[in-house]
Amino acid sequence: MVTKLLKLKNFRRFFLSEIFYCFAIGMGTVGANWVLIDKTGSAQLVGLLLTVNVLAGFLASPIIGVLTDRFNRKSLLLTLYAIQILLLTILAVLMILNDFYLFYVFAFSIINGIGWATYMATSRSLMQELLSEEQYIEGNSIVEISLQVGMFTAGAASGVLYDMIGFGWLIMLNATVIFISSICLVGIRYEPIAKHDSHESFVQDFRDGISYLKKEHWLLIFGIASILPTVSTMLFNVVLPSYVTDIIKGSSVVFGLSDMFYGIGGFMSGYIAIRIVQKISYRKAISISFLLIMLILGSLVFNENAWILFVACLLYGFVNSSLRIWMNTRIMESVPKAYLGRAIAVWTAISLLLQAVLSIGVGRLMDQTSANLGFVWLVIVMALGLSLAVYSNRQERLFEKT
Repeated sequence: MVTKLLKLKNFRRFFLSEIFYCFAIGMGTVGANWVLIDKTGSAQLVGLLLTVNVLAGFLASPIIGVLTDRFNRKSLLLTLYAIQILLLTILAVLMILNDFYLFYVFAFSIINGIGWATYMATSRSLMQELLSEEQYIEGNSIVEISLQVGMFTAGAASGVLYDMIGFGWLIMLNATVIFISSICLVGIRYEPIAKHDSHESFVQDFRDGISYLKKEHWLLIFGIASILPTVSTMLFNVVLPSYVTDIIKGSSVVFGLSDMFYGIGGFMSGYIAIRIVQKISYRKAISISFLLIMLILGSLVFNENAWILFVACLLYGFVNSSLRIWMNTRIMESVPKAYLGRAIAVWTAISLLLQAVLSIGVGRLMDQTSANLGFVWLVIVMALGLSLAVYSNRQERLFEKT
């Protein structure tokens, strides 16, 4: 049972830290998307916002990967949180004292993008250090629960809070929640893995990580497939604001509730995903999940009802999150601890680049045609993920249990 790991003091603190940080990121992301739709009405600007967000993370990823494998991962996370809290507080004060400016929203997006990219590489590498290999599937299930608890409560809260207090105070609250996350992280006590005493440049260290993935070709391909569910989720956040306003004819509350139902589905996956792979193989579970997501997202192309949207978000959240649990577990089992930070940084960079390219295109498509057609692109992304997962399995018998 996933609850067994929560009896471990270190992992319990890690879990709580994850919940608070994901809540902060989710609240800020939903708020930023909605303030643009509210103030400008442009889906293309929402796409551009995501592009700026992911490009910031993309440019930072090589440095982040090397730092993660060179230094203490807990200390690196705490340093990130301190810098992020300071910058968000300054930005929040500026937004509270001044009227709406696009510059402030895009500045927030840059801070958020670098923070999320650092968090993804460093926190997952830290979790690998805290757990034994046989605990990875349970650990990833719990982390998915923390992600979705944070995200779905943030989704519901953000829409309501935006109407009540505005975007500036929302970002101030964002900084406060990250501070609480850092307090949880401080209490973790563990024996870090020995870091390699590298006298090489950051560039050479990053190249070494890429060389490792080139040697393990199947793993490189599988890792690319593993980031596509996340790409689809980020694109979903580009499509959703215009879809809610133009097709569903809903408000920020409907937008927030849609994110909340996605989070509830993701929360459920944390408990159920581990049981599914006790009944069927990872290969079947992953392939079926990609197909189901394609059907769920495809159905929204023809929908105009808010309740059907909520059900689709619930199912999408459950299947997509289960898919991430299984794929992330296989990656942790396959990549040595000394390389995981750089490997995740490579895949994160690819993920962010795809998001940057696709988000602008999807936003422009919706502005020129109809918001519901944005879901067609999400189906294409998941079809690509299925193809790559099947291909990687043929290259290496990755899914056989040892």
